[in-house]
Amino acid sequence: MIPRLAPARRGAIVAALGTSMTVSWASSYYIPAVLAVPMAETFGLSPVWIFGAFSMAMLVSAMVGPWAGARIDGFGGRGVLMLSNLVFAAGLGLLALAPSPAILFVGWAVIGLGMGIGLYEAGFATLAGIYGKEARGPITGITLIAGFASTVGWPLSGVMLSTWGWREACLGWALIQLCLALPLNALLPSGSERMVAPAQQSAEGPPPPRFALWCLAFVFAATWFTSTAMAAHLPGLLQAAGASTAVAIAAGALIGPAQVAARVLEFGLLRRFHPLASARLAAAAHPVAALCLVLFGGPAAYAFALLHGAGNGILTIAKGTLPLALFGAAGYGARLGWLNAPARVLQAAAPLIFGAALAAWGLQAIWLTAGVGLLATGALFLIRRG
Repeated sequence: MIPRLAPARRGAIVAALGTSMTVSWASSYYIPAVLAVPMAETFGLSPVWIFGAFSMAMLVSAMVGPWAGARIDGFGGRGVLMLSNLVFAAGLGLLALAPSPAILFVGWAVIGLGMGIGLYEAGFATLAGIYGKEARGPITGITLIAGFASTVGWPLSGVMLSTWGWREACLGWALIQLCLALPLNALLPSGSERMVAPAQQSAEGPPPPRFALWCLAFVFAATWFTSTAMAAHLPGLLQAAGASTAVAIAAGALIGPAQVAARVLEFGLLRRFHPLASARLAAAAHPVAALCLVLFGGPAAYAFALLHGAGNGILTIAKGTLPLALFGAAGYGARLGWLNAPARVLQAAAPLIFGAALAAWGLQAIWLTAGVGLLATGALFLIRRG
């Protein structure tokens, strides 16, 4: 039996894990946007090299994700998440002290290792180990908190950069990992019910259908591609549609609140429905937003940002809740790692691919992500609850 924890204890676990996840996202995924240019200038490089190192980090995270998930299945998530804090701090320390571009790349590789064992997939697997199939609410809870990672991370990185410099900003994030995130993860339950590995599952019941697994892996890869492409190129896309620079920036600022608002909706109204229903609705949001942008141009910038942000917010939750609802808690962590590995690879390539499309086709590049979104929506309709 999965132990039932008191509601107050559940709230403390969600708050602790959500806050530590916020720190981990802010000090890894969101630092290149602020620190890449000064990092590159220090070594006389183009910022493209820094973003290339960041793409390498995402590839490293894809390789270690299945291992981390299997480890959490067997022993619980507290130890893996605490290890991730130490790894993040080590990688950030290497960035701060790097005497050459080679060491800088090593630092990013170490951060990629931390991303593979310390971001949402590891957090979702930890909650599945604690709560079993009742983890949907806690999973939504940590994404509500960590949804503010960019809201907190970008300004804090900017303040540390302007006050001290990029090296000191990396050291500051390393200290936050050690002094805040690490103690918070130490508060998590020490273990969980051992989750049966997928290879052993035949003794417990039939294995998940391969077709459903492949469909879900495609959906995750497609939606991660679109999310990362928009994160990197949204202002340029909106300007290509005719929006002014000020409108493009203001519209981009709406994505974070739209994501959080959609997650509140998922936590309230949509939790009454199967996660498959909310995922189908969310996957269709970006193609609808793209159609609005093509038809109405710049004036639709705000509508595009709200629709895309809302869909992305719910899909982030679906990456944790859908495999749990469809395939159960047995082997959840390892399965989640494998399901998200293709998404991490495509995520690493998304800024380059969509950037080239935007440069070549202008606004019409939006049909690339809209088409991917339609395919993802169709794949979700091919998956059955049973």
